[in-house]
Amino acid sequence: MRTGEPLPPVGDVLAALATGLWHWDTATKLVTVDAEAARLLGLPAQPVTLTEAQTRARLHPVDWNEITGVVQLAVAEGTLAEVRIRIMDEHGNILRVVRSRSKPSYDPERRAYRLIGTLQEVTEPAPGTPAGRSAVTGDWRRSREAFLLDAGRALAEARSTAEVLRVAGALSMPGFSPDGLVVFRVEGDRLTIIGQHGHEPGDMNPFSNMPLDTDYPAAEVSRTGRAVYLSSPAEYKERYPVTWPLAQPFGRQSWAFLPLIVAGRTMGAWMAAFTHPVAFTPDERAVLTTVARMLAQALSRAGAAETERELTDGLQRSMLPSLGPRIPGMQVSARYIPTGGGLQVGGDWYDLIPLPSGRFALVVGDVQGHDVRAAGLMGQLRIALRAYASEGHRPDAVLSRASRFLHGVTHDAHDDETAGPRFATCVYAEACPATGKLEIARAGHPDPAIRMADGTVMMRPTAGGLPLGIDPDADYPTTRFTLEPGETMMLCTDGLIETGGHDLDSGWRRLRGILEAHRGDDGVDVESLADALVQGVHGPSSHHTTGPLADRREDDIALMLLSRPHEGTARPAIRRTLLSVAQDEPDRIADARRHLSELLHDWASPEQVDSAVLLVSEMVTNVLVHTDADALLLAEVTGEPVTRRLRVQVTDTGDDLPHRRRPGELASSGRGLMLIELLADAWGVDPRGEGKSIWFELYESEGVSEGAGDAGADGEAGEDGEAAA
Repeated sequence: MRTGEPLPPVGDVLAALATGLWHWDTATKLVTVDAEAARLLGLPAQPVTLTEAQTRARLHPVDWNEITGVVQLAVAEGTLAEVRIRIMDEHGNILRVVRSRSKPSYDPERRAYRLIGTLQEVTEPAPGTPAGRSAVTGDWRRSREAFLLDAGRALAEARSTAEVLRVAGALSMPGFSPDGLVVFRVEGDRLTIIGQHGHEPGDMNPFSNMPLDTDYPAAEVSRTGRAVYLSSPAEYKERYPVTWPLAQPFGRQSWAFLPLIVAGRTMGAWMAAFTHPVAFTPDERAVLTTVARMLAQALSRAGAAETERELTDGLQRSMLPSLGPRIPGMQVSARYIPTGGGLQVGGDWYDLIPLPSGRFALVVGDVQGHDVRAAGLMGQLRIALRAYASEGHRPDAVLSRASRFLHGVTHDAHDDETAGPRFATCVYAEACPATGKLEIARAGHPDPAIRMADGTVMMRPTAGGLPLGIDPDADYPTTRFTLEPGETMMLCTDGLIETGGHDLDSGWRRLRGILEAHRGDDGVDVESLADALVQGVHGPSSHHTTGPLADRREDDIALMLLSRPHEGTARPAIRRTLLSVAQDEPDRIADARRHLSELLHDWASPEQVDSAVLLVSEMVTNVLVHTDADALLLAEVTGEPVTRRLRVQVTDTGDDLPHRRRPGELASSGRGLMLIELLADAWGVDPRGEGKSIWFELYESEGVSEGAGDAGADGEAGEDGEAAA
């Protein structure tokens, strides 16, 4: 067109651009379109006026709803309303995709919208392209949210593992739908395939039952718990050259491998493979991560539902204990993790029992075996323990009666399939909420562990008896101590300690590291601490901290945490332990030595630790040998690392004060005070109203210990005591 010529009519220009005009008045509920717009709507190419119902029948239902939302938003913001619309035929098939642009206005008197706009056909974007990842409106996020809502609802309704896998295979993600899906599950040290979509039978056999240390993305994800995104075959080949030849024949262009995590435990991995390149933008990764979380939860729920259908209602109740009422002034958390094989049942359990005295009982136990019978016996024993405790019996009496009960149940069985004695380990702790006092009885179970206010963790030796069910007349002595403000007690079964190929020693060191590393802004959050413990033995990091044993077969786990929060906001920098040694318990002297060693496990000088252990052994032994009283050991560590002070005090009710002796060369005793003078930085004897206490102190700082040691060597008592006799 030359300059100066008149412009062509607007209708001719729009017709040349294959663009139609339309007018919509919501008051009259009529839509008027020109010939081109009618053609785009699948009607004869001539102007026509349609009702809203007739127009709506030509559009995809989801797009019609989006139009109404976009119109209201455009009016509110004073902008153009732009939306992509799918045109449907009488059979529900998509004829074409058109773009609508209009300038809507609102008439408050008529309470109606009036729109004049254009319709123009657009090419349906190919999956994986930038256009495919963004709707014409640019509101890709809205499509993503709608997809996630539909996917979450579908996965939540799946009742079995097979249904979950079918739903996962049918997921159509907005703009970048995968054509190949595989779900992997961790079983011991191996990775197995439990479901796949988009592959022929047998295609995935090379990837099934592979060791976790294989150079394969799904194995790495299961080990580390971190997703792996591969945008191109070249990137796949570079990062995983060993397994690339196995993946190359499928002809895929991009891959996403995401962990399946439930309750802090990595249960497997999910692979989404694409025949078109995918850049894995932050939005795309967010969608994949959310789907992986929902898929993991759905698989976990489906597995639990399938297990429940195979067990009786009574067994279900015994497998799912409840913590019941809250303990005033204390915090309680519990976890139960079933074993990974078979029906995922076992004999571990925990329970929280309100007592008639107003106290509460915490119970953790483990019935021998990992089968249905062990779970059934566990349910029976748990009910029996709750009944005995509710009658008001003391901890020792509760365990004695429970042992007699289990012995009768297992030794009187005559059925060939279920006959045979079984035993159970158990720890029963009675707690007073007001004072924090604990009374604990053990039946062959691991000792409780205490996390002190300063973060130090140590095993708390307690008296114990035989496992339940072995001897119907067994006795179970009771140990008493106080849970101080800021301290947390852990009760667990051996599964938590030994899972991952660990023995009791190495497993305890691993747990102590987790307990001491856990920090909270205000005391200890027992829920997050419980998750950290489970994650530490079942999560990805556990595959890098295997124990000295070669076998990684897992045991079921029962865990309980009891915490007594700080009464104030300040956190005391003190660790304390208390232990009693009775006249008829000389073997407890060894417990006292071990207890003090654990209290000083991070002390700077190993020689000072040896000295402290030697002095404690000497002091407690002197009480048992030279008096008729019991000994009470109190050890406290105060101050910051490198400048700390250890104070150990042994108290008894005897009236005779210790005195120096001059033992002969061959004498077997009489060197107690001489050792204290030589090894302690300060020491003394404090007479009391009834009895006495002898104490000593050690200073971690070399500068302080020299001055204090000179005072002690001169025979003077420390600052709190009197001169030694």
